[in-house]
Amino acid sequence: MQETTASVPARPGINDDIGEKTRLTLYRLQVELRESEQRAFDLFLQNLVKGTSHLSLGQEAVAAGFAAAMKPGDLSFCTYRGHAHTLARGVPIEKVLGELMQRDNGLMRGKGGSMHLTSAEHGVMGSYAIIGAHLPIACGAALRAQYKGDDDVAVCFFGDGTTNIGAFHEALNFAAVWKLPVVFVCENNLYMEYTPIRDVTAVANPAADRASAYGLDRIVIDGNDADEVYRTAQTAFARARAGGGPSLIECITYRHSGHSRADPAKYRPPGELEAWLKRDPIPLYRERLLTFDISRATVAAVETEVAREVDAATEACKAAPMPPAEILTSDVYADGGWAWRN
Repeated sequence: MQETTASVPARPGINDDIGEKTRLTLYRLQVELRESEQRAFDLFLQNLVKGTSHLSLGQEAVAAGFAAAMKPGDLSFCTYRGHAHTLARGVPIEKVLGELMQRDNGLMRGKGGSMHLTSAEHGVMGSYAIIGAHLPIACGAALRAQYKGDDDVAVCFFGDGTTNIGAFHEALNFAAVWKLPVVFVCENNLYMEYTPIRDVTAVANPAADRASAYGLDRIVIDGNDADEVYRTAQTAFARARAGGGPSLIECITYRHSGHSRADPAKYRPPGELEAWLKRDPIPLYRERLLTFDISRATVAAVETEVAREVDAATEACKAAPMPPAEILTSDVYADGGWAWRN
């Protein structure tokens, strides 16, 4: 794992490649993702979010770091744990919370729900509830870019458990053979649903230790360090745009809550959560901003503004109507309707 600079004081010239503007963007994104998902959890407890959902509290640095490094036109492919990646690409908080609350102001007017967030306008090409299903689809998007001579990159996020799915290996092989502009990002939060990934995998790092089988570099990074994620993403994107082919990046991180709302996470050993809370990406990044002489007032202003936006989005969603019944028969098929055609 590359070294983190979380506790390293600022020195002349250190990290000057990122700069204050981008650092504030990275911090704002992480705070927005945390506050939005925490609000989603609160709304669930108020019975305003139905069904289940999968939060990425604790994993915000991955979504923020990659999103900040992307260009307009780059494409994100997410798992069912896709709220953060959707928000990080610029989808308004109201649209995401509205979708979770099944309101007419939702991103998909309430028809997609938590596990199917999609916004082609923002480059979010879907959240996929079937494990590994989106990896070959990301390859297809990358093949299109290569064929047409476009310079966009497909970025495919998945969990550690996906590395034991056949589609993972098929997609990696296809991407490597064709040198596709696709970046595969494994968010290794140590657990594949309820099972520790180490208990069911023959290698220590389920993604990175398999990279060599496809002629790719072994890349393991601290997924709780937004700077490290951002720099690694920049390198991978530049390689993809230059025709250098795919990258496979394993980000070591940790989810603060269970797999889903129904999971109390009692399978975790005593002390593990507490140890990872000390590596919470948001407090770590807040302290880093201060080491670069970004004032506490500036940092606090970011937090205040995000809190205000989340509150406003929440009230807008509570006031929004439920979607009309007639949309049940719209967009069932590609022509926008529902009638079956032979």
